[in-house]
Amino acid sequence: MSDLRETHDRPQTLTIAVIGDVHDLWDDADAIALDRLGVDLALFVGDFGNESVPVVRQIAQLDRPKAAILGNHDAWYTATDWGRKKCPYDRQQENRVQQQLDLLGDAHVGYGALDFPQFELAVVGGRPFSWGGSKWHNAQFYRQWYDVTNFEESVDRIVSTATATDQNTLILLGHTGPTGLGALAEDPCGKDWEPRGGDYGDPDLEAAIDRIRQSGKTVPLVAFGHMHHQLRHTKTQLRRCIHVSPDGETVYLNAARTPRIVSTPTGTHRNFSLVSLQGCQVSQIKLVWIDENYRIVENTTLYNR
Repeated sequence: MSDLRETHDRPQTLTIAVIGDVHDLWDDADAIALDRLGVDLALFVGDFGNESVPVVRQIAQLDRPKAAILGNHDAWYTATDWGRKKCPYDRQQENRVQQQLDLLGDAHVGYGALDFPQFELAVVGGRPFSWGGSKWHNAQFYRQWYDVTNFEESVDRIVSTATATDQNTLILLGHTGPTGLGALAEDPCGKDWEPRGGDYGDPDLEAAIDRIRQSGKTVPLVAFGHMHHQLRHTKTQLRRCIHVSPDGETVYLNAARTPRIVSTPTGTHRNFSLVSLQGCQVSQIKLVWIDENYRIVENTTLYNR
């Protein structure tokens, strides 16, 4: 369990679980696992499924501090022309994007923020439903849902929300990570399909983080997913999942270890990225896999301060 000895009402070490792209792989055992792992705060980076309302409902019902941002798959049949053409349900009768937003309520931080005064921090969301890349995709969708029409307006939206919170320590949560973390295919937001290579992060998130830090806020962690760890062009390596800012103050984590639940000869294993936050600094990040008895069967240290 987390060390709950308190200093000024804040856990000495805060244990944060970052749950990578779910893609319909979530069940009741996950809620138990969060308890067994001593998680204080759960962060979800989106892609729960293709507008998978039942999965979002399960996560919304978690009885613990949490925050989430919806990903591109969470508007799979709504955001694009080709998605609307393939939609398996009657969009005149159902609005599954709105259903997901309603279920998550304040826990959805896309273009928003959620204060956790008990932890002396806030979680601030980047642009929700992001596909990544340097082009402004799905213009009609963002205009309709958020009245945002370009990257500049998106930056302003994120920054204004972040600077309005009373908390000085902010965790930034995105579906896609920011640009600026490398342009190789194996970098945290690198393009691993043809033509291969290039930075496929969100430029608005990078610009927003810079402005937020300049405002005097502390950003110890930026968590995201979208770009899966298994690379499309090679099986000899995995995507680089950790990046640290030049000054060492901000750690970037790509938590999209997919599939997050796997069947093995010894049973079912599921993964969580566990971040240890001490004060306003990330002290350690681990990737853990646990079995059906909630025992840790694999424990990989990804980052040590």
